Amino acid sequence: MKSKFEQLKNYLENLEKQGLCLAFSGGIDSALLLFLCKDMNINAVTFNSVFQTDEELNFTKDFCNKLGVKHEIITFDPLENDILVNNPKDRCYHCKKRFFSKIKDYAGKNNIKYVIDGTNYDDLHVYRPGLRALDELGIISPFAEFEITKQEIRDYAKHSGLSIFDKPSTPCIATRFSYNTKLDKEKIEKVKNAERILKYNGFENNRVRLHNDIVRIEIPLSEFEMFMLKRDNLINELKKMNIKYLTLDLEGLRSGSMD
Repeated sequence: MKSKFEQLKNYLENLEKQGLCLAFSGGIDSALLLFLCKDMNINAVTFNSVFQTDEELNFTKDFCNKLGVKHEIITFDPLENDILVNNPKDRCYHCKKRFFSKIKDYAGKNNIKYVIDGTNYDDLHVYRPGLRALDELGIISPFAEFEITKQEIRDYAKHSGLSIFDKPSTPCIATRFSYNTKLDKEKIEKVKNAERILKYNGFENNRVRLHNDIVRIEIPLSEFEMFMLKRDNLINELKKMNIKYLTLDLEGLRSGSMD
């Protein structure tokens, strides 16, 4: 019996005969999918918006360049849209509907039939309002189709020699804010810079959640001791950003804590 990944590769090879376009965020899911398709007729599309960091954007450029894959960057400003600015609970649906509509337009102009993304099987079992947008637009999620989980993706990436197999997840910056909190560039940049400071101090996998005057920091429980050792320096650096109250979340780092 063929493995799930062998079946997946055959499936992708059949699709690519009419052209493939991948929504490439730079996360491990879409990175592995692009790696699997690197010798196929595929275009990668990345969005440059305030919801992504410069580091993520630069990673996508470098990764595509190393694989020799055609890479298109589309600039999009979500803060021009009133729905996204107001950050409703189904924000991800409205955001992905606009993002992927633009990718569909790009694919159509380049005679590419199929648009794919890195949604994995685990994503189908948690709160992901953006999945409805993918379904409405006919976007194909190969990992989800073949019931491939996040851990299986990381394991296969490691087996394939990808050094980023353990790359931390990098969800949209908008997830750092409570629903119905009005988003603006100043708040978003504050979160980006605070997370950058934490990474520089050794906390590669972190989330900075902003609740008005309160910053709630999420890091793995195993790094709490290191955090306390660096506490004074972190307070000094973060307070320079006009942050009034700093808190460390005792539950540690977890996905979807704002949901």
